[in-house]
Amino acid sequence: IGDKVMVLARSGLWQEVVNVPATHTFPMPEGMSFEEAAALLVNYITAYMVLFDFGNLRPNQSVLIHMAAGGVGTAAIQLCKTVENVTIFGTASASKHDSLKESGVSHPIDYRTMDYAEEIRKVSPKGVDIVLDPLGGSDTSKAFNLLKPMGKIIIYGAANLISGQKKNLMVMAKTWWNQFNITALQLLQQNKAVCGYHLGFMLEEVELLKRVVTELVNLYSQGKIKPKIDSVWPFDQVAGAMKQIQEKKNVGKVILVPEAPKEESKKAEN
Repeated sequence: IGDKVMVLARSGLWQEVVNVPATHTFPMPEGMSFEEAAALLVNYITAYMVLFDFGNLRPNQSVLIHMAAGGVGTAAIQLCKTVENVTIFGTASASKHDSLKESGVSHPIDYRTMDYAEEIRKVSPKGVDIVLDPLGGSDTSKAFNLLKPMGKIIIYGAANLISGQKKNLMVMAKTWWNQFNITALQLLQQNKAVCGYHLGFMLEEVELLKRVVTELVNLYSQGKIKPKIDSVWPFDQVAGAMKQIQEKKNVGKVILVPEAPKEESKKAEN
């Protein structure tokens, strides 16, 4: 009682009071803000396990990070920087490229005006060692073809299913139709790996998650990772927060906070 903790839950956190298993709470490290704590677990656990448990990232390798300015993207960039001499390709709109370069992306690519596969081939004709794929659809096939021999693609989302502010059934159907398919025999011939990751279906793996969180807290305490907060919004401005994400303006995490009750505000003033 009284400990400051980070909470891992599949859903239901957009409210003032939540009930979660004690096994899904983790002590916040010294010096961490509540906003950083809210931004850490889901994004950094995902990025860590995708890069290291599945990707087996090693020195001198290359990684393609889609949506590089988003929550998982910024986490993955920071984690890549903990390994020596990793070349990072990151897709994002042009307005975010300066920020990506500052954070350590070797080659930012504007996916809206450029073919990212062509741009990567100009720098690395053989392709890349690891692709983090939150997109799905035809982009997964494109990414698979970009892999070097012994390369790995880790699929952890299907953002292409959603387009714009409303569901577009035609877009969803097209993306589903173009979803990547491959046989075991083709994998043998290609010498490549395809992995799938979804943190929401692993919440019962308490010991596994605890190991990863312990490593992340150590990296935070050493100053090697730090959640990037784009903006903080009170609950009554949730529509604005969602618009920030839908219009792809955010660099880092968009955080929701309940407004402080008036009584507490008065106490703080006194």
